[in-house]
Amino acid sequence: MPDRHTPSRRALIAGAAALTAAPALLHAAALQPAPSLKGRTVLITGTSSGFGRIGALHYARLGAKVIATMRNIPRPEAETLAAEAAKDKLDLHVVEIDVTSDVSVETGIAKALELANGRIDTLVNNAGVGITGPVEVQDMEATRLIFETNILGIQRMLLALLPQMRTAKSGQVFNISSQLGRVIVPGGGHYSATKFAVEALSEQLAYELVPHGIDVTIIQPGGYPTRVWQNRNVYTGALRDRSEAALLAAYEPFTKGMGNEDGSGRSADPADVPRAIAEVMAMPPGKRPLRRAVHPGAKPQEAINKVAAEVQLAWLGGSPLGPLIRAVHD
Repeated sequence: MPDRHTPSRRALIAGAAALTAAPALLHAAALQPAPSLKGRTVLITGTSSGFGRIGALHYARLGAKVIATMRNIPRPEAETLAAEAAKDKLDLHVVEIDVTSDVSVETGIAKALELANGRIDTLVNNAGVGITGPVEVQDMEATRLIFETNILGIQRMLLALLPQMRTAKSGQVFNISSQLGRVIVPGGGHYSATKFAVEALSEQLAYELVPHGIDVTIIQPGGYPTRVWQNRNVYTGALRDRSEAALLAAYEPFTKGMGNEDGSGRSADPADVPRAIAEVMAMPPGKRPLRRAVHPGAKPQEAINKVAAEVQLAWLGGSPLGPLIRAVHD
């Protein structure tokens, strides 16, 4: 009996053919015209760096009005983002929102809606943090911070912006998950736990918003060379420093590098993620995918995405909830 973990000759040939064709496919993709986002108003959280900052400028350059939000304004990142937008005459506005604060979200959304004449049609929930280390090493301070940001932050933004989308009977929500929202790496702290929650929250939301004409897409990036690594080191280093030595020693090697990860070896272009989001934005309403895996390398979550969709359809597709399930997956 062949080993199911060993690829067949047919699979190897197919893989080689795919690799041979890859440069041509990438070249063809590069020649595709960028979608127009003219007429859209996009609010994105976490724009001080990484996918958020790149995305804010990208969507604005494609014609959207962009409300770029970040916490702790004034700060240099807000000033340089506003300056770059002004230099290129982009319709981009920087607003302070800390997604961990009810008051900050309420105040920031009021300002954003004022700038947008009362209508924001696209929400990109991008803000997030990472804290690494074994589960037992995650004290309640670290646990509260990552869930407060990665999950409760999304919920705050949804509560603030969904009412006006429902009134308009249209809109779009992007929630940034991760490959680690579907697969697990030991020593990854509660990052996967929060991103698994993002996946579940987003899929449930997608079904519930079908009658309201609002689309939900989960973006699942792989590893990219952004400032996420340096930011994560700040939180992880603080966790390491307040942890007992005996506890850290009990979980070596998972604790050995806590606070010292630099993301080196990752060379993929972070602009892949905003480009993928813009492409989905430009799709017709009701035809946008529930999930989009983004990375030029391995995407292990895609197999799980496929099976999960099949299970949902088999389980509920023929039930009274079937129209909602099929509207999202078919």
